[in-house]
Amino acid sequence: MKSMMSAAGIAVALLFSWGAHAQDRYVEPPPVLVSPDLSAPWVMQLRRAPVQTAQRSHQAQEYRTYQRARNTPRRSNARRDYQANRQRVVVPAPSVQAAPGQQVAYTPRASERAWRMSDPKWLPQIVDYRTSQAPGTIVVDTKQRFLYLVMKGGKAKRYGVGVGKEGFGWTGTETVSQKRQWPDWRPPAEMIARERAKGRILPAHMKGGPANPLGARALYLGSTLYRIHGTNAPWTIGRAVSSGCIRMRNEDVIELYESIPVGAKVVVI
Repeated sequence: MKSMMSAAGIAVALLFSWGAHAQDRYVEPPPVLVSPDLSAPWVMQLRRAPVQTAQRSHQAQEYRTYQRARNTPRRSNARRDYQANRQRVVVPAPSVQAAPGQQVAYTPRASERAWRMSDPKWLPQIVDYRTSQAPGTIVVDTKQRFLYLVMKGGKAKRYGVGVGKEGFGWTGTETVSQKRQWPDWRPPAEMIARERAKGRILPAHMKGGPANPLGARALYLGSTLYRIHGTNAPWTIGRAVSSGCIRMRNEDVIELYESIPVGAKVVVI
């Protein structure tokens, strides 16, 4: 009897474990694991739930600022005004509330960049990187789950990324064909059908914004359906979770977006 109950318990545990990993987009983020060495400098970058709430609030404010600029009647000046607002407005500390009606752009600071990250290797950092690719090239290592922005002098800016899950990975060379701020999401028909078979209904179209799975920015790769984009699920960075797109934290994809022009070379290995 005890052996039967034990076997049943194991079966239930395996079932729940499989369900949790079946589709990471729909699961809760894991708890932050703090190193026992509390003097480690990266520990100071790990923040708690109140900062997560503030971070998302800042992203929502940045999106509203962008929407106001995009809807300005004088369209020729909208982008200039939006960029000027982002440069001159300082994001308040998590404990400070913006004044009513104040436009606050989302400009992350170093002390806020790693919320919900439990491993320092996924944080942006300058590393030694020997490659034949020219500076300005993006190299995505899908096995190691890093994106490298090639720099001069054998260096690169390295970012942690989420990559395609099993069966959805790919390699090749593309160029950045277009860039979008707060992109809309239109799931491919194949994805809609695949998720419907799992009992999940995806929208045919979802307007851009903080709740959108594509996050704050998107770099479109050639004529493919793949993108380098942000995410509203930053705890999935460093995992094989997507349908082939390369996902980054919103803070990081904003930085990459502003560094990379249309036409930039992207190598996925």
